[in-house]
Amino acid sequence: MMKTKCSLLVLILFFSYRSMSADSPLTSTSFSEAYKNEKIVILAMGTNGILTNELMDYLITADNPVSIKMAVINRLGWEGDKRQNSLMLLNYLRKKKGYKDKSDFEKSGADFELLSMAYLRAMENYFEVDDAIVLAEKALLKNKTSSYTFRIITAMIKAQKQVGALNGWCEVYYLTNRVREDKTANIDLNEEAISIIFEYMDGYKEFCGKK
Repeated sequence: MMKTKCSLLVLILFFSYRSMSADSPLTSTSFSEAYKNEKIVILAMGTNGILTNELMDYLITADNPVSIKMAVINRLGWEGDKRQNSLMLLNYLRKKKGYKDKSDFEKSGADFELLSMAYLRAMENYFEVDDAIVLAEKALLKNKTSSYTFRIITAMIKAQKQVGALNGWCEVYYLTNRVREDKTANIDLNEEAISIIFEYMDGYKEFCGKK
């Protein structure tokens, strides 16, 4: 009987893991729905996940809200990791803003440019987000507006890394929950988008036990 119960528990945990790992912070938080009436997000819906010049112009224009920029990238989606949208954006930035190469961009790029690049790279290959995390952290350090959007996107990319880490699922929850509880943040992401993000992220709280 004990052996049967143990086997059943292993099966439950296995299928629970398969179910959770089939999703992820980056692929399961379609917060662009909260911006679906924005013209640029509507445009992103019709490009088959590929950046266009018009979309890139929007991403690199300083006056455009960073929340909508992130919604554009979110709407482009994650399927098809060989699209190389991040490389397209880098080449576009070099042409438009004169960055010499990747290193120059990562050193001199504006905070919103770095965040856009980080999110694009993470979405292109959500199994390997180390490079995206470094870029997002650089973007966050450069950001002077205490932007909630900067903080939550960075947290989601970091959470993606923890999905595959040993005992990392609780940290998935805490990474974004810390942003939610930080009262110093400038809330520049709309309420519906935040709700969409946490509808998924809060599912990881159960792995924290009594922590």
